Amino acid sequence: MAHVVERIVAIVVGILLVCWVLDAAIRNFLLPRASRVRLTQWISRVVARVFNLFARPSQPYERRDKVLAMRPPFTLLAFQAVWLFIVFVGFVLIFWGAAEEVSWRTAMNESGSALFTLGFATPESGVPFFVVFAEAVIGLTLTALLISYLPTIYAAFQKREFMVAKLAVRTGSSGAPWRALSVAHITGSLEWMDTSFWQEWEDWFIDIAESHTSLTILNFYRSPDPSNHWISAARTVLDMAALRIAAVDRPTTVGPQIAIRNGTIALRVLARHFRIEHDPDPQPHHPISLTREHFDVACRMMEESGVPIVADRDAAWIAFAGWRVNYDTIIEQAAVAFMAPPSPWDTIADAQPVNAALFPKAAGGAIVGAGDDSPL
Repeated sequence: MAHVVERIVAIVVGILLVCWVLDAAIRNFLLPRASRVRLTQWISRVVARVFNLFARPSQPYERRDKVLAMRPPFTLLAFQAVWLFIVFVGFVLIFWGAAEEVSWRTAMNESGSALFTLGFATPESGVPFFVVFAEAVIGLTLTALLISYLPTIYAAFQKREFMVAKLAVRTGSSGAPWRALSVAHITGSLEWMDTSFWQEWEDWFIDIAESHTSLTILNFYRSPDPSNHWISAARTVLDMAALRIAAVDRPTTVGPQIAIRNGTIALRVLARHFRIEHDPDPQPHHPISLTREHFDVACRMMEESGVPIVADRDAAWIAFAGWRVNYDTIIEQAAVAFMAPPSPWDTIADAQPVNAALFPKAAGGAIVGAGDDSPL
């Protein structure tokens, strides 16, 4: 009787293990919404800890970026390996419990043969054939899901990186928001920015909120150019919008305000998913990570590049801080969590105004100068 109970327990535990993997695979690969799956989170954390051993903060950023670029592919492979192993163990328990004459060694042979569809083992009498077929189908399905998942990931990655690279043309490798506004003014494209630029990034933020929570591994895919990063791009665009509203003495549309609103919502969605602590209702007077000195230098850089700056700098600083407080905590913590490049605000003391001679104004106001003080 005790032996029968053991086999029944083995079958139940085996079924639960298989269902655990299927639940993780469905919610990761097929469910089109954010879902916290503990099994894949555990796998991701283990992989992350291994890679963090070779990408310590004390090392140069370029080395860390090179190491961390390999983390997402290895994480996907780890998903597949762990899931298949758990399914293998689950069916070993099922095979062993299904027939009294089946030994552990035989159960392992039959489970491995069925899972990888090798066919070298014939099920012992008493083991239903549909169990063997079920394991073979599950093994093939898990492999097929990973293969079909990759094009979806890379399509979303390319869509994200297209806008990141496009922004780098305006900001240069530094990703400085004040520089982008200076280039826009010099090339006469500030009005175009108010009518088109912010709309593009509003759409980008909406897409990020959806794709980076339903396909969470996307958050860890790094840009082809080590100097770029999607978190850095988000910070630059939001800071551009805040500076445009608060400091630039030119009429504008509601575009920058809507961009900040959408960007803040997207970042809060990600913050809730990754449990990044933040104030869901910050007040304009709350402190931010930037100082008045940072803001004054940015205004001076723009002013020396010819951008008209508002006369009342005190009011401008209050307005800028009031806009940035909406996303300040999340963007700075996310930059650390996803190991983005150093912020351009960190080196603003060494910033130089834009050389207008290198940015000729094109017909229609399009920017033709690159963002690194060199013509295209």
